[in-house]
Amino acid sequence: MKIGIFSDSHDHVANVRRAVKRLVDEGVVHLLHAGDYVSPFLLKEVLECPGEFVGIFGNNDGDKVLLSRVSGGRIHPGPYELRLADRRILLLHEPYALEAMVAGGLHDLVIFGHTHQAVVERKGRTLIVNPGELGGWLYGRATFAIYDSLMGEAEIIDLGE
Repeated sequence: MKIGIFSDSHDHVANVRRAVKRLVDEGVVHLLHAGDYVSPFLLKEVLECPGEFVGIFGNNDGDKVLLSRVSGGRIHPGPYELRLADRRILLLHEPYALEAMVAGGLHDLVIFGHTHQAVVERKGRTLIVNPGELGGWLYGRATFAIYDSLMGEAEIIDLGE
């Protein structure tokens, strides 16, 4: 199963539309978002992705009540644990406790955002993924990730390529 991973969209509607199209083309069936949508109007674009959606709030998300309402209650305070495709997944926005959360090896996949820098690394049995910034505002590189649950690997996708 392929799972799309977004973070730090920061109201960049055009990039979200391009990324959702890529997810559809790749046959992605789930989308996880590690926070910082910012406004509810952007979330409507995120929800255009077919399949299931689960997200968490980031530090720049303004109207959390309306974001929650627009998402149908599918955005949660982080950290948030879920199971998809027999994988135990942890979503968090800020990576402040990342090392502690990975140390126990309880999760197959840990996803974080906030730094706007794309990362894919393995620590023990846990794959750590920061999809980077979909908004592309801070570093000028709009990225997201696709996780393949069968292989247990993730790939960073650069919208500029």
